[in-house]
Amino acid sequence: MEFKKISEYLNGVLVIMPEVYEDERGFFMEVYREDQFKKMGITDQFKQENHSGSIKNVLRGLHFQWEPPMGKMMRVTSGEAFLVAVDIRKNSSTLGRWFGETVSSKNRKQVWAPAGFARGFCVLSDFAEIQYLSTGVYNSKAESGIQWNDPEIGIKWPIQNPILSAKDIQAQTLHEWLAKSESNYFKIQT
Repeated sequence: MEFKKISEYLNGVLVIMPEVYEDERGFFMEVYREDQFKKMGITDQFKQENHSGSIKNVLRGLHFQWEPPMGKMMRVTSGEAFLVAVDIRKNSSTLGRWFGETVSSKNRKQVWAPAGFARGFCVLSDFAEIQYLSTGVYNSKAESGIQWNDPEIGIKWPIQNPILSAKDIQAQTLHEWLAKSESNYFKIQT
C-alpha cells in the first residue's frame, strides 16, 4: 500500500494520506511503514503500524509472517474485539495452544504476541477498530494463515457464523503448515 505526501509545513511537518482498502466488512490501512516514510524524510526507527476497522462478527486471521519474523502488539481503539494468539513455533512446549482476550477501547488492554504466533480477532461490538504495532514490515511473499476453526487448536470464539474473507476461508490447518514449512521457521532460540 502506498502513502502520499499531501503537503509540508514548518520545514518538516508533513500531511500524509495512506491508501485505504475498504470492502463490505469494513476497512484496513497501514498507519506506518518504515520504508515509505524514509522516502518522505521521516527517519525515526519504527517498523509498521496497522489500523483495521470491522463490523460485528467479522473474524480476521489467523495470520503470521516469517520473513521478516513479525511480532505484534494489538489494541482496540474503538469498540470491542476478542484477540487471539496461537503458538506455531515447531519446538515449543505450547505448540498449537491458543490464548484469547476480550479487549476494548474502554478497558484499554493490549496483547503482545511475538514472532512465531499466528494472530487473529473477531469483532464483538457493532464496529471495532484494531491497531497493531508490528516488529517487521509486511511481506506478502512470506506470510500465511491458519484456519480460524482448526479443530486441533480448538479456539473458543465468542461468535457464531463469522464473516470471513476468501483468503481466511481457504487457510490451511496448523498440521498442514507444519508439514510444509521450513524447519528453521519459528524455532525457539536456545
